[in-house]
Amino acid sequence: MGVHIFKLPDLGEGTVEAEVVEWLVQPGDAVREGDAIANLMTDKANVELPAPVDGVVLRTAGRPGDLLAVGAELAAFETEEAPAPASSPAPPKAPDQEPAPTSNPKPAPVHEADAQARPAKRPKVLTSPAVRRRAKEAGVNLADIAGSGPQGRILRSDLEACLADRRTPASASAEAPTPTDAKPDVPEQAEEVKVVGVRRAIAKRMAQSKREIPHFTYVEEVDVTELDALRRHWGEAPNQGERLSLLPFVCAAVIRAVAGFPQCNATHDAQAGVIRRPRSVHLGVATHTPQGLKVPVVRNADRLAFRELSAAIGEAAQAARDGRLPPQRLAGSTITVSSLGKLGGVVSTPIINHPEVAVVGVNKAVQRPVAVNNQVAVRLMMNLSSSFDHRFVDGHDAAAMIQAVKASLEHPATLFA
Repeated sequence: MGVHIFKLPDLGEGTVEAEVVEWLVQPGDAVREGDAIANLMTDKANVELPAPVDGVVLRTAGRPGDLLAVGAELAAFETEEAPAPASSPAPPKAPDQEPAPTSNPKPAPVHEADAQARPAKRPKVLTSPAVRRRAKEAGVNLADIAGSGPQGRILRSDLEACLADRRTPASASAEAPTPTDAKPDVPEQAEEVKVVGVRRAIAKRMAQSKREIPHFTYVEEVDVTELDALRRHWGEAPNQGERLSLLPFVCAAVIRAVAGFPQCNATHDAQAGVIRRPRSVHLGVATHTPQGLKVPVVRNADRLAFRELSAAIGEAAQAARDGRLPPQRLAGSTITVSSLGKLGGVVSTPIINHPEVAVVGVNKAVQRPVAVNNQVAVRLMMNLSSSFDHRFVDGHDAAAMIQAVKASLEHPATLFA
C-alpha cells in the first residue's frame, strides 16, 4: 500500500492559484483514475479535475471558497502501489511511455475482509459544474435524479423539474413575521454571503479595470427600423433555424467598423509597455450566467459569414451559461460587445474588459417619435453606450468608430456588401 499526493497542477493561461468550488468526493471514497474529484475555478473558467490514480481518498485540501496555489497539495490517495521517495517524486508518465519493470510484477493479494471494509465507489453523476452548484445550494442529491441527457447526464431541466416537485403550498405560504411581531430592541439580522467563485473573479477584474483604465463613454442613438424588418424577414423564412436577435447584427457592424479603427481592436500589455493590434477580431460577448458575468470569445470572428457568426455567438453564450467552456475560450478577446437585451435601459456605462481598450454596450430598442425628412414618424430606436480607454483611443476616433457602426446598422445592406 502507498500514498499518492496529488498537487494542484498548472491549469494554463498563467494561472498561479485556483479556488475550490466543490468537492465531488470525500475521505473514504474509492475512486478510479479519471473520475472527477473536484470543481476548481481560475480567473478564466471552471475546471473539473480528474483523479490521477486508482485508490481511496485519504484527505482533501481546502473548503469551498478557499484559494490554493499551484503546486500545493490538493488531495491524498491510498493506492495499491508503493509510495515514491518523498525527496524525489516520480515525474508524470507520458501517454506513450511504457511502464517500468518491477521486481515483483504480481499484484499483492487482496483479502476479502479488506475489500469489504473499504467503502464502495459511488457511481459518478454526469452533469455540468453549474448544475452541481445549483443542486448543492438547493440541498438536492444528484444521485436521486434520473438524467434525460446522453448516458444519463443530468440537465438543468431535470434539476428544475425535481425542485418543482419538492415545492408545496405549505412551504410557499410559510408564515412571515409582520411589523407588529418585530421587537424594536432586537438588532436586524443580515445574511452574510461570502464573495467566492465567479463573483470574486468578477470583483477582482472590475476593480482592476476601473482602477487602471481612464474610461471615456460615448452614447449614440441608432435607427434600427430597417434592421429589425430584415431580422424579422429572415426569422420568418423557412429553414432558417433559430430566430435571430439584433445582437449578431451589432457584432457584425462592430467587426466591420474596427477594420478602419484598429486602435479600438487592441489590448494593452502594461508590463511590456505596448499596444497589440491583431490582424483578426477576437470578439468577446458579455454573457449573464447563473454564476455571474462571463465573456466567452469568438475567435477570428471577422472571417465568419453572418450566419456562422450568429451561430458561434449563440453557442459560446450557451456554453458559458452551462459552465462547460475551457479556460482558453474565456481569454484572448480584443474587443467586447455587451448587451442587456430587453433590460438594456436607455443609457449605460459599460466597464472595459481588461486588458482591452474598448467595449460596445447595446441598450434596448424602443419605438419613439423622431423627425424624418421634416416629418414626425414613429421609429424603432436603440442607443449604443460604449466605453474606451482614453489613454490609447482619442475621443474623435471613438466617436467616428461608433458612427461607422451606426451607419452599418441603419443601412443593413452594407453589412453584406
